[in-house]
Amino acid sequence: MAAYAIAHLQDVRLGPEIIDYIRRIDATLVPYEGRFLIHGAAPEIIEGPWPGDLVIIAFPDLERARAWYDSPGYRDILPLRTENSLSVAMIVKGVESGYRATDFLAKSGLA
Repeated sequence: MAAYAIAHLQDVRLGPEIIDYIRRIDATLVPYEGRFLIHGAAPEIIEGPWPGDLVIIAFPDLERARAWYDSPGYRDILPLRTENSLSVAMIVKGVESGYRATDFLAKSGLA
């Protein structure tokens, strides 16, 4: 089942360190089959406040998403982002094909 690394970036200082991070991140994704789904696109806000940018990277499964984040290659460049932006990052498991919102109710015993 697919998994996603999601980051909400705010107050990004687009200086030499962030530019270096951007130049180097693609190579860290390759061994884990990660690929960008959203990166650098301005969102069309339709409800509520959303300061900042959204980045979503897809991985084939949760294990590879975690392995990428914990990899020496990514850990080496991570401070380039964290020291030059406010951010929240997470890894989350996707849902199976055919998933419906009511599946949550069944899983929670609320159906």
